Amino acid sequence: MKKTLEDLRENPKVELFIRKADEQLAGLGYTEHGIRHATWVSKNTGYILRELGYDSRIVELGKIAGFLHDIGNLINREHHAQVGAVLAGNILEEEGFDLDEVADVMMAIGNHHEEDGYPVSVLSAALILADKADVHRSRVRKGTVNLDNLQKDIHDRVNYSATKSFIEVDATKKIVRYKIEVDTKIAPVVDYFRIFLQRMLIASKSARFLNAKFELFINDTKMM
Repeated sequence: MKKTLEDLRENPKVELFIRKADEQLAGLGYTEHGIRHATWVSKNTGYILRELGYDSRIVELGKIAGFLHDIGNLINREHHAQVGAVLAGNILEEEGFDLDEVADVMMAIGNHHEEDGYPVSVLSAALILADKADVHRSRVRKGTVNLDNLQKDIHDRVNYSATKSFIEVDATKKIVRYKIEVDTKIAPVVDYFRIFLQRMLIASKSARFLNAKFELFINDTKMM
């Protein structure tokens, strides 16, 4: 019987490491990267792969890569993708995953960060697309949601302005689409591109790797 994400989540080390990694990022002033983000990315990585016609095992490995992708933040934010790939690989080996699957998940995690990664495989492309779509006010830390802090921190401001965000896959037309609703009273749309343009570029490359097109809609207006 092949191992699944549910088997992995029974390992107490997994969620502990994700929670501790998020605690470190909270101390550094980053938005939420904890269990909520891991679960969201896991679900949407699987969704993208499933809707684009990949088999059930690839979908499952995508969900696993999505859940573990930020675990490297436990050690340090710098090079967290590569460190996370090693940590995840060790955990998957301990859990008895096939080595070729371990390698595929490691490759995906090691390439998910837009600053030093690239869509080099089906898993990495889907993971990148899922990860870069998670922009939402629920990622802003409690205690920072006040006018002064939102004005000072563009990342908090943009995330807090996003009242709704989701991924939509048109399997017939082979389109992966981000749909985001932004409260422009909190942040103008241009602020989104000021900080996330690099993410959109790697998302577009990732869609092409999956033989799909990438589209971005903000407030029902097509931006890309």
